[in-house]
Amino acid sequence: MAIQLYDLAGAEDDRRFSPYCWRIKMALMHKGLPFETVPWRFTDKDAVAFANSTSVPVLVDGGHAVSDSWKIAAYLEQAYPSRPALFGGSDSQALTYFFSHWAVRTLHPLLMRAIVLDLYGQLHEKDRAYFRESREKRFGKTLEQHGGDPAKAVAELRDALEPVRPVVAENDFVDGKGPGFADYILFGVFQWARSVSPVQLLEPGDPLYAWRGRMLELWGGYARKAKGYPV
Repeated sequence: MAIQLYDLAGAEDDRRFSPYCWRIKMALMHKGLPFETVPWRFTDKDAVAFANSTSVPVLVDGGHAVSDSWKIAAYLEQAYPSRPALFGGSDSQALTYFFSHWAVRTLHPLLMRAIVLDLYGQLHEKDRAYFRESREKRFGKTLEQHGGDPAKAVAELRDALEPVRPVVAENDFVDGKGPGFADYILFGVFQWARSVSPVQLLEPGDPLYAWRGRMLELWGGYARKAKGYPV
């Protein structure tokens, strides 16, 4: 039986926008593991209760159910050691863990300010009240106030990405000559935006623009073929 991945969807079943789920889809492609996705919405919490989770991604592999993108990546690395490695050893895994926290704490909040209103418009109708209530409580303001200046948020996001530019200017990928889980962490941020918003996060001359293009073309353009906006 193929691996199953519960994957956050918008109003349309094939609009998949979770940055965390994109990390795992790219990791599964990297490992060459066949999988199928199950569309899931924010209010479908009972559907993943079997994994002691209230959110996705949730991966089901035979008798194993794993939640949380980092734990899933670690599971895949341990369960399939003969497949291409996501990390270059324990030291690399520790550095990638740091990179994950940096992305979540620095990049995610800036991107949310840039795309939150577009994201809200792409949600399934049954998710909208939940999303508005939970996010407005988190932000301490309305969605409209939080996303009121997307241009400023994009400018701040571009500034925050500066430490990554010399890495991808000198190497093809964040992880060096080939992609690894650090690339999938960062790519999840961009694929999140591309899935729900036409906002242009990068200029063509940016080294990250070329890197994102390489990521979109991996495995026959797997990510580029996903529903989303042109970049």
